[in-house]
Amino acid sequence: MSDEPTPALRTSESLELRAALLVGLLLLLVAAAGVYLLYARGVFEPSQRLVLLSDDAEGITVGMDLTFAGFPIGRVRRIELSAEGATRIVIDVPRKDARWLRESSVFTLTRGLVGNTNLRAFSGVLSDPPLADGAERRVLVGDATAEIPRLVSETRDLIANLTQLTKSDSALAAALGNVQNATERIKGPRGALGVLFGNDADAQKLVTALDRTNALLARIDGMAVKADQQVFGAQGLMPEARAAVVQLNSALLEARESLKKIDAILVDAQAIAGNARSASNDLAALRSEVDANLRKVSGMIDELNRRWPFAKPTEIKLP
Repeated sequence: MSDEPTPALRTSESLELRAALLVGLLLLLVAAAGVYLLYARGVFEPSQRLVLLSDDAEGITVGMDLTFAGFPIGRVRRIELSAEGATRIVIDVPRKDARWLRESSVFTLTRGLVGNTNLRAFSGVLSDPPLADGAERRVLVGDATAEIPRLVSETRDLIANLTQLTKSDSALAAALGNVQNATERIKGPRGALGVLFGNDADAQKLVTALDRTNALLARIDGMAVKADQQVFGAQGLMPEARAAVVQLNSALLEARESLKKIDAILVDAQAIAGNARSASNDLAALRSEVDANLRKVSGMIDELNRRWPFAKPTEIKLP
């Protein structure tokens, strides 16, 4: 009996080898796909941790992106509760994207009306120090659905107020009725005057007063025309005043000529007065000389009387 394998046995071993190779290749492809997925999700990329604190984690899921200016810069790794009962949202931020986060950055959690939730980061001053690894920040929550009850309540109050205003016995209806009555009265014969005074009698009094005022103004206009004619007309006061002014100008010219003559006379009088003043000065000098001569003569007489032999001695009697 021969030990060589039969053709059927050789075919079976070849199939097993091929199947094993196919299974190994399939496992290798699955492993490569898993490694690629991990790489694509940034598992092997160096990152830093960021912890956001919130009151609740409604709408937040693991794997949710943290966006900055619309671009994802981080991913939620896990959600946990702190010892105080607050929600801790742990986010992995790649090192290459961590440069957009600063100490002054603000983080918001917004929930839309249709249930979508977004985590956003805002950095106003990029020159501030970078955010440290493992930093904890409080997230600002903005829930659009939280405003729905208040909006519903305000809408209900608004509808109630509108209903109250549109009632037949409301103040608005009364005001509209009054406006309609006023409009009808404006269309009447007295127009707006009837609405203003409330009755036709007072409106008629005002119309009469206006007519009288117009008549008085017409009379005043006529008087003004007559006064204009009397003052500025050919036989008015203005021509006579103009003639008087002309006569006055001629009289002033004559007076000016007379004044010139008087000025000449005054000049002559001043010359005569100057001569008289010089003559009076000569008379004063002559009088001074006469007085000096008289004093000398009086002194000589006194000296003669004193030396005269029969002269009586002068006695001075004291009291």
